[in-house]
Amino acid sequence: MANDMRHGTRLAVWLAAAIALMPAAAGAQGLNDPTRPPAGMLGSDSAALGTSSAPVLQSVIISPAGKAAIINGEMVRLGGTIGGARLVSVLESEVVLKEGGEEQVLKLYPGVEKSAAGEADSRRAAERAREAAKKAGGQVSAPGGSRR
Repeated sequence: MANDMRHGTRLAVWLAAAIALMPAAAGAQGLNDPTRPPAGMLGSDSAALGTSSAPVLQSVIISPAGKAAIINGEMVRLGGTIGGARLVSVLESEVVLKEGGEEQVLKLYPGVEKSAAGEADSRRAAERAREAAKKAGGQVSAPGGSRR
């Protein structure tokens, strides 16, 4: 009788644990991986849709072991090929593919240009000075002491 009670208690504890974990397992299935590329950028998804799209640079890998890029979800090492094009250059924010005599530059952040922070700040400060001078009716000295 005592053996049956222990068996029943163990079974009840096991069932309670299983029931308690079920919502957690179900909830975990709905979680998204924040590092996963958008569905449209995955090479297999575009192939499944039967569409061919231009190559998209997703990541750049530069390490002592070598250079590589993730293009359309596929890792391509420097000198390797993707879609008939050879990866000939890997920089921190862009890569160059060469097919035949044509080169194609893929940027990691298309539409974003890198500039020195001081240079942009200097241009904004000069523009503000010109606007202030126009309002005051005066002239602004350009760098080097000449007047505009």
